[in-house]
Amino acid sequence: MSSTDTSYDSRFIPMDGVHNFRDYGGYSSRHGGQVKTGLLWRSGHHSEASDADLAKVDEAALAHVIDLRGNSERAKHACRRSDAFSAEVLLFDGETAGLNLAPHEQAGGRATDAASAHEAMTQLYANLPNREPLLWILRHYFAALSQGQGASLVHCAAGKDRTGMACDLLHHVLGVHPDDAMADYLLTNHAPNNEERIEHGRELMDKKYGAMDIETVRVLMGVHEDYLHAARKAVEASHGSVDAFLCDVLEVDDAMQDALRLHYLSQ
Repeated sequence: MSSTDTSYDSRFIPMDGVHNFRDYGGYSSRHGGQVKTGLLWRSGHHSEASDADLAKVDEAALAHVIDLRGNSERAKHACRRSDAFSAEVLLFDGETAGLNLAPHEQAGGRATDAASAHEAMTQLYANLPNREPLLWILRHYFAALSQGQGASLVHCAAGKDRTGMACDLLHHVLGVHPDDAMADYLLTNHAPNNEERIEHGRELMDKKYGAMDIETVRVLMGVHEDYLHAARKAVEASHGSVDAFLCDVLEVDDAMQDALRLHYLSQ
């Protein structure tokens, strides 16, 4: 069982226009010590970031930003950067999401109620480990972090699905207990201004798919343990284990895993 305190109050950095900006370090590791804090950040996109938000991003002193979105998503919601921004931005030149839509938006097209929305999200997660464009950028995510050059930020559109999978895989490498990794994933449901975000999501879904009840939108805009379990099970079913998937598909070999633990675990 997990022994880490997964309270979320101190993990989030409140932002005006950036959703779900938080530190995903701080968890105990089976390799000893804890995952360092202040180095591993995750969030949604930054297209609506205020100047104050950009200043907070700059305070993180990022060496790398890994944008898991595709070209269509970036064109629609281009991230704002301050004049002081100097991080290397890693991205895939193409599309990383089906139908050029973020997973929650894609699932909305198959959702008639909360139950069908849940099923659509679960099925989409089961397919995430098979999306080669997403796997391409995940390889670069791990390679960049293994260099240990400083803090990093990984994000997608909402900062919950593709980003959630990326963080879960890194937590596995760093020896974070699966329960702690799941708890971190579920923190998305407690992000500051989450209810406002859900209401905004309903407005967008209504425009795209027609009127949708709030509980259905809540399922699409949130996360559930079934979703991440689906991605984990898909990896194990196709590759035998998460470790085999990391090595054979994402090219995270023993040397890279050792480097990641060296840089991000404190003894």
